[in-house]
Amino acid sequence: MFGKLAADALGLSDIGAVIKPADYNKVDSDDYVMHEDNEKIYFLIKSKSDEYCFTNLALIHLDGTSAMSKKRTLRRYTYSSNPISNVSLETAGTIDLDVEIKFVIGQAALSIDIGKKFIDDVKDLYKTLIKISEITRENQLSLDYAQRSMELATGTLQKIYKTDQNLVEQFDGLNKSAFNWLVNSHRQYRVKDFGSIFERYINN
Repeated sequence: MFGKLAADALGLSDIGAVIKPADYNKVDSDDYVMHEDNEKIYFLIKSKSDEYCFTNLALIHLDGTSAMSKKRTLRRYTYSSNPISNVSLETAGTIDLDVEIKFVIGQAALSIDIGKKFIDDVKDLYKTLIKISEITRENQLSLDYAQRSMELATGTLQKIYKTDQNLVEQFDGLNKSAFNWLVNSHRQYRVKDFGSIFERYINN
């Protein structure tokens, strides 16, 4: 865990720094990564009061009230349940000390200030979040379309079955088929692990 001396030595301030993989096991966020389920850290931003830990499965945010307080609020945003949207990057001007990456994850709007010397790293994160956002949005559209198609097909078949004497048996079989089809659709279009996307764009 980074103490005040370690934070000072690494130049950490209220402006975030990008932590390198060799130091991932020293940060507080690592304690909350589900290593047992093959969760892996791919990008980590740390200031004196906050940590933003991007894994293949979720964003883990350790929200500190101040640099002097040890009190933290832990929030975990899984990508599958909290779609990423509205990703933007504000690069530094001549006299600015930081760059700013903004995005919405689920219902939370986040804005992270990062030292401008880490701009190349932040660009990689920006591309990663954009790609995850696109994949999630496209998959949701496909899932919505699949569900509407199933509802239409089910409604049509129900009308046909009403003329059949084996209505109960037929209807039960239809429901089971529809359920299994929707489960498979959710598995296909609800991506949980974005490790391959991080590996494509994050250059450590």
